[in-house]
Amino acid sequence: MVPSPATLAGRTALVTGATHGIGRAVALRLAAAGARVAIHGRSAPAAEDLAAELAAQERFAGQFLADLGEHSTLPRLVDEVTAALPDLDTVVLIAGADVLTGAAAAWGFERKLDELLRVDVGSTMFLTRGFGRWMKARWEGEQVATGQARGTIVTIGWDQAETGMEGDSGELFAATKGAVMAFTRSVARSLAPEVRVNCVAPGWIRTKWGAGASDQWQKRAVRESILRRWGEPADIAATVAWIVSADAAFVTGQVIPVNGGFRRA
Repeated sequence: MVPSPATLAGRTALVTGATHGIGRAVALRLAAAGARVAIHGRSAPAAEDLAAELAAQERFAGQFLADLGEHSTLPRLVDEVTAALPDLDTVVLIAGADVLTGAAAAWGFERKLDELLRVDVGSTMFLTRGFGRWMKARWEGEQVATGQARGTIVTIGWDQAETGMEGDSGELFAATKGAVMAFTRSVARSLAPEVRVNCVAPGWIRTKWGAGASDQWQKRAVRESILRRWGEPADIAATVAWIVSADAAFVTGQVIPVNGGFRRA
């Protein structure tokens, strides 16, 4: 189900890793659906570009810069965001370490693992707990009267974490994204009933790595989808917009694959 443009009217969201790829697509989709959107990134120029685009739509709620690999900064980020946005009710944790492109592609297994554990696993856990506990305390008991959770958090997993994929990258992402998926199921229980927590598990999505992947990977991505195409950041964004909307009010603690019907060829 695709949300109507006004589905998220009155909502205030934070999207981490919003300056490029899936994060940018999610931020723009939530804004198009009516939410005020605050963005997180590491690069001020990239964040300012997106901020200007959101401001032009009258949907910009703030800009926050932080290195999520530095865990000492995470409590400060939670405090800064909640102080600036006391009506925050939606958090989408897209930010993750890129170990497939640029200089990081040449790193060894151990260094890549450390980066993924710090950013993808560690920051997701700490920020979910930080924002989630803040929202739960804010609305404690209201769900009993209304029958609806007031807050919602979305994490990012990987569709093949539960099936496995060969090679270093498969081992790295299965371990780290599998941890995020397992954590999501558990923290959803901790934060219920005031806050819903779900995980989107993308399949082959044409982000920076996918756009430059070899012909072998291009063919594999298409072959392993029964829809016979790459996914796009917009496919993830549409799913996130549905998950955080009232249309998904009875959905929590779930891992939702968005992969075109993954199959082993």
